[in-house]
Amino acid sequence: MPGPSISDSHVHSQWSWDAEAGSMERSCAEAVRLGVPAVAFTEHLDHTVWSISPELLELAGDPPPGVSCDAEGHVVLPPFDVQGYLASVERCRELFPGLRVLSGLEVGEPHRHPDAVAAVLAAGTFDRVLGSLHCLPEGDRFFEPDDLRLRHGIGQILREYLAEVTRLVETSDAFAVLAHIDYPVRSWAGDDPAFDPRDFEEEFRTALRATARSGRALEINTVLPLDATILRWWHDVGGEAVTFGSDAHEPAHVARGFADAAAMAEACGFRPAPDLVDPWVRV
Repeated sequence: MPGPSISDSHVHSQWSWDAEAGSMERSCAEAVRLGVPAVAFTEHLDHTVWSISPELLELAGDPPPGVSCDAEGHVVLPPFDVQGYLASVERCRELFPGLRVLSGLEVGEPHRHPDAVAAVLAAGTFDRVLGSLHCLPEGDRFFEPDDLRLRHGIGQILREYLAEVTRLVETSDAFAVLAHIDYPVRSWAGDDPAFDPRDFEEEFRTALRATARSGRALEINTVLPLDATILRWWHDVGGEAVTFGSDAHEPAHVARGFADAAAMAEACGFRPAPDLVDPWVRV
């Protein structure tokens, strides 16, 4: 169970297109049960039309409600319901007065869609905005790392991903926290060489240094435990702050792995801020 000083800054609810089991109210109830002081509902805001290769398209089941996928594998997502989402946040604030419920977004590839992202951000107040990268270009299409590894080595994909992260943080001002810098590691498979961040130190340090220069916080995402080596590099290059994100897509995953993540953050030189909602800060 996480300690009371750890807020969950990356949670999805029914307002995210891929969270069919999500529930804002039940996630709040779980946060209260765990003693989490705050939870940020950073719902997906995606404008990139990405593709699924024929190999994976055959294995894919029915898409989530509102998501379409044509015969060529182009995935088109539904528009984000800003007003419905914000009304749900306000309802949860009334239902759970002892919990700080933050509004938020996880903005996918914001450097590629600046005008569309700006229009959504102008439509409401969002307390916690994450920037994320979920897909990479291949020719004139975009694919997830899971798909790209079918045609390229996972190491090459990670290097390309980190280069794109650097472009993301250098060319977009739409977000305050960089989410899951190690996202392609989720696509590592049993027949790949074991992941060792030291094999990609130069690429990680370049992306981390750019993020630190931009003044952003780095997320410790707990879907997979972030390797402590990466967090030490973040401290080395001058990173000032970290947030903790369960990336929960269902209530049972709120604050998962936070006790271990907090111990790692402390060992790497970060401590809670005076306001428990704020990112942890560099010592």
